[in-house]
Amino acid sequence: MSRLLKMCFLLISMNHAKITHSQNSEDLPPLLHKAVEEVIAGKYLNALLDMLYFQSSNVWTADLLTKVMAYFHAQEVMFTLSSLQMSIKSYLKNLLYQPRQLLSELQQLDQQQFQTAMKYLFNSKKEHLEIGNIILDWGKIRERIFQSPGVNRTLFLVTLDKCFLALSALDCVDILSQVLRVSAVNYLQPDVVGSLPNLLLEDAFRNLSSLFKDLYDRTSASTQRALYGWMKQILQKSYNMSEFNESTSWVSAESLWILGRYMVHLPLEEILKISLNEIRLFISYDNATKQLDTVYDITPELAQALLERINSSGFDMRNTSTIYRLGLLVCFYDDLEEMDAAVARALLHQMIKCNQLRGFQAKVHELKAQLLNIAMQNQTLNDTVGTLSDAVVGLTSSQLESLSPEAVHNAVATLNQVSGWAKSQVMILSSKYLSYEKVLSFYSVSQMGALVTGIGTWSLHSMSPRELAQMIRGTTSQYLSDLSPAQQQGILRKIASSGDFSSSVKDIQGAFFKEVSLSGLWKQTGYNSAMLNEKELRSSQALYLYELLSKENHPIDLLSTGQLVKGVTCQLFESMDTNIFLDNFKFFEMNLHLLSPYQVNCLAWKFWRVSTASIPPFLLLALPSEYLEYVTGPLCVPFLERVGKTGMDLLNPSLHKRDAVLQKVQECLNSSIADEYDVDLLGNLICHLPPAFLHGRMSLKAMAAALHQFKLCQQLSHEQKIEIKYKLLQLYGPSNNWTAEATLDVGPFIVLLSKEELNVLVEKFPEIILQIAKTIGPVSSAEELLSAVFESVSNVTGRVLLSLSRADCLRTRAPSSNEIIKLGEANVFWSVQELKCMDPETFDKNVELLGGVAGFNSSQLTVLKEKAKQVWGLLPDWRSYQIISLGRIALALSAQEIPELDLSSIDTVSALTQQTGWTLTQARAILQGFLDDSGQTISTLKSFDLVGLGAVLCTLNSTEITSIRTAEFSAAIARIGLLFCSTPVLRQFKKMTESVFGAAPSWNGSVLQEIGTIAGGLNEDELKAIDKSLMPYIQPSAVRHIPPEIFQALSPEQIANLGPENAAVVTGWQREHLDAAQLQSLGLALEGARSSSPGTQSTAGAPQEGQSPAPSGVELECPGAYNRDARDERVSAQLEQ
Repeated sequence: MSRLLKMCFLLISMNHAKITHSQNSEDLPPLLHKAVEEVIAGKYLNALLDMLYFQSSNVWTADLLTKVMAYFHAQEVMFTLSSLQMSIKSYLKNLLYQPRQLLSELQQLDQQQFQTAMKYLFNSKKEHLEIGNIILDWGKIRERIFQSPGVNRTLFLVTLDKCFLALSALDCVDILSQVLRVSAVNYLQPDVVGSLPNLLLEDAFRNLSSLFKDLYDRTSASTQRALYGWMKQILQKSYNMSEFNESTSWVSAESLWILGRYMVHLPLEEILKISLNEIRLFISYDNATKQLDTVYDITPELAQALLERINSSGFDMRNTSTIYRLGLLVCFYDDLEEMDAAVARALLHQMIKCNQLRGFQAKVHELKAQLLNIAMQNQTLNDTVGTLSDAVVGLTSSQLESLSPEAVHNAVATLNQVSGWAKSQVMILSSKYLSYEKVLSFYSVSQMGALVTGIGTWSLHSMSPRELAQMIRGTTSQYLSDLSPAQQQGILRKIASSGDFSSSVKDIQGAFFKEVSLSGLWKQTGYNSAMLNEKELRSSQALYLYELLSKENHPIDLLSTGQLVKGVTCQLFESMDTNIFLDNFKFFEMNLHLLSPYQVNCLAWKFWRVSTASIPPFLLLALPSEYLEYVTGPLCVPFLERVGKTGMDLLNPSLHKRDAVLQKVQECLNSSIADEYDVDLLGNLICHLPPAFLHGRMSLKAMAAALHQFKLCQQLSHEQKIEIKYKLLQLYGPSNNWTAEATLDVGPFIVLLSKEELNVLVEKFPEIILQIAKTIGPVSSAEELLSAVFESVSNVTGRVLLSLSRADCLRTRAPSSNEIIKLGEANVFWSVQELKCMDPETFDKNVELLGGVAGFNSSQLTVLKEKAKQVWGLLPDWRSYQIISLGRIALALSAQEIPELDLSSIDTVSALTQQTGWTLTQARAILQGFLDDSGQTISTLKSFDLVGLGAVLCTLNSTEITSIRTAEFSAAIARIGLLFCSTPVLRQFKKMTESVFGAAPSWNGSVLQEIGTIAGGLNEDELKAIDKSLMPYIQPSAVRHIPPEIFQALSPEQIANLGPENAAVVTGWQREHLDAAQLQSLGLALEGARSSSPGTQSTAGAPQEGQSPAPSGVELECPGAYNRDARDERVSAQLEQ
């Protein structure tokens, strides 16, 4: 990394002086002489830092520069301009892309040099550094340094190694704070904690401890334990050990303040020894509540031990002031004997925080239920509902139904702040509140907070457009994303019908704007780029708006909005002036996650054609496989770093190309993952590495650093998981020896263990395993784990026998509320008989939890449906909120039972259609039930009805589809385009679409994006008529739904232009119908090839035979050292970000 200084010195001298005579070193100032000698000795970083320090108190003169160069000449140090330029590039590449080498050189700095380095890295606000007449763009260099995970790790390690010896401890803590906030979870490993200084002044120790408290949730459990050990070691040194004996504790009030969240690692016996005076002092301190509010991972045993010490220290545990000081300890309050209602209400008020606890929610739920009973003693629910805090979530539907409208109205200020409501509860409370208000107005809605989601779609649609427009602007707007699609459509449809939609469009913010139909946008005017800043756009909206606004706006104004980049077509990329493209490339790079794989492919081709030599290496992944050959040597690091951040799927979704990419990744890693630096570099690329590579080429040191990244992987194969398990067992040893921290760190990967291994862990750490199991998906992915959890929970709670009145349940264990809450997805292991014997009240309390279990089979769902009948009575008597609360249990309703339900509300139907797994006959019964009960026909349906009906629209026949009103269909078309209907139904929807957007051959890209799967209903002639440039705008979901006999009608040119994403979803059945030319075209599309691909193109950017093909990728320079083409300067500046 070490030629820059030499080069810069020579450039300075060549610009200012000729070497005409020898020079004595005595003519140079001592520090400058030292720097020159370091250049000659090859210690170039040392020399650069000495130069910066020298010029901080000295002024450069031409004479001084002449003396420097004369000294070099005397030492026979000679270079050419060409070698200078190459060395400059080499130096900066190594500085940024060889963090291990950087660490080595930083560690060898003397104290003064290290201080200078830290000053310029962390405290300098200068955007430019001047060394003689050389100007370095220091702001950009610093930005790049802090964007590199490897360089950040180096700065962290060298700060630990040298900083506390060279700078003030407070300065070092500040530096650590800046570095660790980038990636604490990766840098702060348990072995690194051992390098922390154990002799610190009080202020520095407090500041560093405070930093670690802030980073607590971003570190592993093992690191948390190690940091506790470090803090304990220093705190114990401050304790007067001469007074120490086995019956006293080193823990003081001050220690507890400093430990904060880390107090959860105190041993139980240590807590029981803490001096009562110290406990009293700690709880008396105003900051105690803030500290105790953050102990999210405290256990019941530790919490109750602390409560016992607080009680013994003289505090009245039933005093409201004391209760408010207990923080999360209230979640484990256990002295309920002879408690009065006011104390119970005070505790419930504090327990609103308990949902932040890591685990133990079943215990909390049980305690809240007990306190709820006490709080309501000798009072009605109507009198107390506003004082029960979030314990009201524990009320059953029948209890909420018993509330008077006036009581709900009076308590709404409390109820609207409660989180954790079930949908059915929100519906009941909203109905009560609105029945008191009589008229639904902007004011009444604004008082409802989170309860607004319980307002029916028709009720929202009945509000005036003016008040709805106020609603989407006001405080209620934060809840709009929680509304169902039908509710959102109901609001938009009413506003749009007012004739004043244009003025309201600017007020629709965030994701809600995505619900505005394309045809709705067409009808409005007055758009400008500024009004789109806070909006999320669908691709169809972005394509239309970009084209519309580009007629009167400069690209920078459009691209700077972010979301509008979705609307840049390949043709726009191609037609963009080279300078404009390069000037605005940063907007595409910043918003890469918003681009489609096809757009990224177009972006890569554009860059290749206008500036081959400086194309960012990661874009080569979006080009055909042969372009990966250009990623060699110094391009490897920027290639891996950026692909690891962006993700392979966006750059090229083709499995066909993945092997070539992974081969290149392994080449760039020198066929091994040696340490944490390689893990930093890989980012999420680690998720794609082959099992054999993980097995034989990954060190344990790297595995320790990679565990967090592996947890973020979405689709690891079974074979990859087996290798990860193998590494984990090497890292942590046999699972029966794991600590609680190791188990937490392994987290979801415990599913890889055998049933016997899991049983050991469940026995040792039941709550930890429960906590992990709650984060696991359906039973199919973790059957052994969920089975072990089920057996553990049911064994602990014992066998519950029902009353003798049910002879068939006499010896059957029945699920309890406590078990259902604990088990989550593991509830699938209840037998049909056990579910049948469930207590009716237990079912009523937990129906929503049971309805959310994904793994129940049809027999289990049927018995739960029968239980619902037992509890709620006959089907016609079921209320809308009860039907909605069933969740997946509703799938057990037969086509004969469904018509018996009251399906008059589109909200009820909308909730039912959210479930997947309906048969066609069931779906048709739902549709018919809605039409019959609401008194509607297909021709009277509103757009929000269509949106709410969802997948049951797939049961419509051709006559029914043609009777849908065009205006309503056009408003709902994007939602209908998400449905996976049969081909005949899609063809009828296609005909309806033509009544909105004109004949199919006239459709443009925005229309094809808007209609989604409906494009799968195009016939052979219509598909052949689509211009090849529009093929990428057919959505992948539509491509999959084109029947093979129709798909084969596409020309080779159309198939070649499908784009990588569409090509990747072509089914095996569709492939079988293609001829050789079509298959060849499909291969080109998968590769992201263009008609002028490398084999045939004759552009200037194509490498000629015998030339080195590799682009430089990142133009690295010593700014100001030599003149370059202005365009190259601009490209370089962008690519260095």
